[in-house]
Amino acid sequence: MLNVSSIIPSMNSLLSQDDESWLWHRRLAHIHMHHLNRIESKDLLTGLPKLKFERNKLCEACQKGKQTKSSFKPINVVSTTRPLEVLHIDLFGPSRTKSLGGNYYGLVIVDDYSWFTWTLFIAIIDNAYLAFKNFAKVIQNEKGCRISTIKSDHGGEFQNERFDKFCEKEGIKHNFSAPRTPQQNGVVERKNRSLEKLARTLLNATDLPKYFWADAVCTTCYVLNRVLIQPILKKTPYELFRGRKPNISHLKVFGCKCFILNNGKNNLGKFDPKADEGIFLGYSLHSHAYRVYNKRTMVVEDFMHVAFDETDHKVQENIKITANGDEPVNQKIVTDQLVNSEKNNQLSEVQSIEPQDQPIESSTGAAATSYELPMEWRVPRNLSLDNIIGQVHKGVTTRRSMNHFCEHMAFVSQVEPKSVSEALEDSNWINAMYEELKQFARNEVWTLVPRTSEMNVIGTKWVFKNKLYKQGVIVRNKARLVAKRVTIRKKELIMEKILHQ
Repeated sequence: MLNVSSIIPSMNSLLSQDDESWLWHRRLAHIHMHHLNRIESKDLLTGLPKLKFERNKLCEACQKGKQTKSSFKPINVVSTTRPLEVLHIDLFGPSRTKSLGGNYYGLVIVDDYSWFTWTLFIAIIDNAYLAFKNFAKVIQNEKGCRISTIKSDHGGEFQNERFDKFCEKEGIKHNFSAPRTPQQNGVVERKNRSLEKLARTLLNATDLPKYFWADAVCTTCYVLNRVLIQPILKKTPYELFRGRKPNISHLKVFGCKCFILNNGKNNLGKFDPKADEGIFLGYSLHSHAYRVYNKRTMVVEDFMHVAFDETDHKVQENIKITANGDEPVNQKIVTDQLVNSEKNNQLSEVQSIEPQDQPIESSTGAAATSYELPMEWRVPRNLSLDNIIGQVHKGVTTRRSMNHFCEHMAFVSQVEPKSVSEALEDSNWINAMYEELKQFARNEVWTLVPRTSEMNVIGTKWVFKNKLYKQGVIVRNKARLVAKRVTIRKKELIMEKILHQ
């Protein structure tokens, strides 16, 4: 207690011990109170009074200069009791390279109870609503229970009118994490990081082009559902969600070489090979089969009759051999020389599946991949494809790549001329016009007669059209010589002349 009546009139100010501790806090450059207590207890300074430094209030300057994010402690209990009670959803992307299915984004869904994960791939952000809507219908029918709650961030793909109406109609509670706080949605954020990291590892291990990233992510998700352990329940996500232990005896090395049995889809001859070479890309989600990229047909399909070669070809290529006591020769160099010599004696055709964003990266271990797989091409997103003649994914064709190709192909013009003068400037259209005139002479459909003054001559016109095959490929230039249309006035004049005669 302070006796105010005994205050000396000359005293200017009074300080309590609490105020004095904060005064020394400001004098010592706002050092933390805990550190000041350590200095005072060990008597390391002179001139510092014996005070108890307590942080019993906030220092405004310290908050503005030293404030950090709040800590998020791990939750060591399971807050849900069944699958689909709470789903965590998030979107990653866009990828710089379009996948084989034409997608740039991946929608990741994690069940809170079992940590079972699903990955859905979409081309644009607006498709996230339709993807989740279809997923919700299928998974609820499969498990026979309803989705109670979904958790997501404040992204526009989740916080919109369509999502709100769907959740209201289905009776789903939609919770959001705090703005710019991904820690509150940490379950799916960490899952995104794991999927991207392992998918990147799979692609680098096999030197596959980047447009296989969606298959790598899907395969990673398939494996993690069967091998991870839910830290609290001590079981795999597959067992918690499906009710039985997973069987992993069918798993194969991603990107390994495989051979696909041709079981009657194509008409084979007696001495044609019975198997096609392919690349293993994962496991089918709709049937008990493997997803394989067929190098001959350039298509990804589901196959069951597949033989796998899971040997590490990188290790085999690095084995050095010694011949006749000379210096060691790299096995990879010998193989490349043999391949190049065979390529010079035969026609090699390189096809592309779809336009990609970046050219394929060259490396020492991917020499065979560069010509056995379609390459990635850079296509700006704001590019108008309507102003481009031909197919963009074919890239730039150089004269060197056309050395042997020209000997076995008949070329056609890609542009339809609008007049005869334009057609006469192109040798392909001149040949088409010459073939049309030869047809008239061969079939004898006309007879040359002298023209009189009473005859009215009907004019002719050339019509130029490109004949298209499947998928819009131009296979022929068609030039047709047709008679001009006779107007009604010309018909009347012709009838008057006939009647007058």
